[in-house]
Amino acid sequence: MKLTDEYEALRKTVQGFARDVVAPVIGDYYEREEFPYEIVRQMGAMGLFGLPIPEEYGGMGGDYFALCLVLEELARVDSSVSITVEAAVSLGAMPIYRFGTAEQRATWLPRLTSGEMLGAFGLTEPGGGTDVPGGMRTTATLDGGEWVINGTKAFITNSGTDITGVVGVAAITGTTAAGKPEISTILVPSGTPGFTVSKKYSKVGWSASDTRELSFADCRVPAANLLGERGRGYAQFLQTLDEGRIAIAALAVGLAQGCVDESLRYVRERRAFGHPIGHYQAIQFKIADMEVRTHTARLAYHHAAERMLSGLPFKKEAAIAKLVAGDAAMDNARAATQIFGGYGFMNEFPVGRFYRDAKILEIGEGTSEVQRLLIARELGLADL
Repeated sequence: MKLTDEYEALRKTVQGFARDVVAPVIGDYYEREEFPYEIVRQMGAMGLFGLPIPEEYGGMGGDYFALCLVLEELARVDSSVSITVEAAVSLGAMPIYRFGTAEQRATWLPRLTSGEMLGAFGLTEPGGGTDVPGGMRTTATLDGGEWVINGTKAFITNSGTDITGVVGVAAITGTTAAGKPEISTILVPSGTPGFTVSKKYSKVGWSASDTRELSFADCRVPAANLLGERGRGYAQFLQTLDEGRIAIAALAVGLAQGCVDESLRYVRERRAFGHPIGHYQAIQFKIADMEVRTHTARLAYHHAAERMLSGLPFKKEAAIAKLVAGDAAMDNARAATQIFGGYGFMNEFPVGRFYRDAKILEIGEGTSEVQRLLIARELGLADL
């Protein structure tokens, strides 16, 4: 798909920012497992946290595809920065924009779109994972005009930074007529009594992003903090994830492309047996395969985004994009590390970070197995 002048200008601007601002310093943040507040501040000033949000709420009035282009360009250099933007927008701000009341939008969106504040989405639980309804144990009951929340959430991105302001918490608020859990989403401001944020996880990858466990013990918030309709929390989550899978696919494509970029640079400089190693067909074929995977995955997420923006069904296409892009990122990271040899095992080289970061793209926002299940269902195989 040929990018419009506006999309291309955005892409080039973020590409330059990633190359000139992020690349020189992100390795040190990663090694220290430190959240890059200064980079986040600059991305906020650029308007990246408000790209798909209307201008009336402080956003840029763009669309979801613009966000995807940004995520891809950031991830070509570093995935921690990219996932910080993705989670802040897709999981933090977008549910409030999609489902929030006028008051909730006015309260939260201007600060979220400016990057002054980060939002998070508390869905996954320690014993849950893919089985969201069956694994959910967090509850919220109404008491005197307040929701009283009890439970624990796990692996929540952007939930414990110094600028985290609000977390959307999925909780069981009752039982449906069919006897199933009634799941609703409730907005919980940071610092609310009874809301405890754990120390950050020690992670294999995404080391410069913030991921924590959250716990709620008789945590009280006003009844007006219900996001959308009561009992519609699971449906909201499914819509949020369908869109988020396209965004994660874009991030994965960025990582896959970064592997190609770094490998092309290295094979021109590294010499063996009298030639640059890019002279040898074994290396050429390896990089050719990396480029094919990246190109194919990019087409997949572009197609899914196009269907979403056109108002067409896109669940299957989003799952395909996420599956193909996650595989491309993992395979390219492995290949790039092999091309770099011993240097690929050193954290000072970007491909070392890429290798560590790639695996989560086959797990987060729906595992590869879940994507295959969704694709099979959309093909009607679940009815056989």
